[in-house]
Amino acid sequence: MAKIAVLVAQSYEDSELLVPVERLTDAGHDVELLGVDAGRELVGKRGKTKVHVDASVADRRPEQYDAMLIPGGQSPGHLRDDPHMINFVKGFAAIGRPIAAVCHGPQLLIEADVVRGRRMTSWPSVRAELEGAGADVVDEEVVEDGAFITSRRPDDLEAFSRALLDRLAHREGATDGQAAQSRQRQEP
Repeated sequence: MAKIAVLVAQSYEDSELLVPVERLTDAGHDVELLGVDAGRELVGKRGKTKVHVDASVADRRPEQYDAMLIPGGQSPGHLRDDPHMINFVKGFAAIGRPIAAVCHGPQLLIEADVVRGRRMTSWPSVRAELEGAGADVVDEEVVEDGAFITSRRPDDLEAFSRALLDRLAHREGATDGQAAQSRQRQEP
């Protein structure tokens, strides 16, 4: 199964972290929460959930993961100030593996300068920023363009999660043996 990097900071949108992560783990995928500081406890924007950061993004490489998930809330706004996080996102985009961002999640993609020429969606207040960074912005439940999967809000989470799971299933079906060999070579 796939290994997923979930980029998260304080005040993430609770459901935008929990729903996709639950769908991914239920499907047998391995999820690792990456933040600025390993072990740090983070509280969701709604105060309903708490999670612990599994590892610092500074200690990981994009090649160690099969996909990336960026939940919304205020988390992407905090993460976009960290140079290690930005470099990780740039590196991940360069290798072309699936990147799923919901709500305010595309803010981190904007900061990494990887949205130009891409068709995307987001929370309404992020759309002008996406357009300014060169994205073709639409108002749709789920938008897929190349490696990118974007959604607008918590109401879109089931469709968003399904799109990511479908992408992972397709990727694994096409390269199951190659992906496992690649992961084994790249793990520290």
